[in-house]
Amino acid sequence: MIALDTNVLVRFLVRDDARQSALAAALIRRALEADGHLFVSDIVLCEMVWVLDAAYRVPRGEISAHLANLLAARHLTFRNPDAARRARDAYEAGKGDFADYLIREHAREAGAEDVATFDKVLLRESGYRLP
Repeated sequence: MIALDTNVLVRFLVRDDARQSALAAALIRRALEADGHLFVSDIVLCEMVWVLDAAYRVPRGEISAHLANLLAARHLTFRNPDAARRARDAYEAGKGDFADYLIREHAREAGAEDVATFDKVLLRESGYRLP
């Protein structure tokens, strides 16, 4: 199994560099053809969302759709796909960053009741509280 870095995933999605996009697509195609798997870490998902938003100005709904497609891909492996799906659902419905929702999911898995934060947007949602 090969792990994907953020830049490979972003090149595959945005196709803004012909050479690198082709290499990324070929890697993914080879994994599909060989019935293999590629690992995508939670950090890569968070970075991907940030890059698509901050650098490429991709609308939130489109980013959410990319996340849903990646999480549904049979050839991609995630540390905890259920937590990532819940974080994606919260990202789609909420106002926080994807990373914030994934942090909340990890905290819940660890047995935490809430995530202490000063983020006023997140404090309006369940699972967050002031320190």
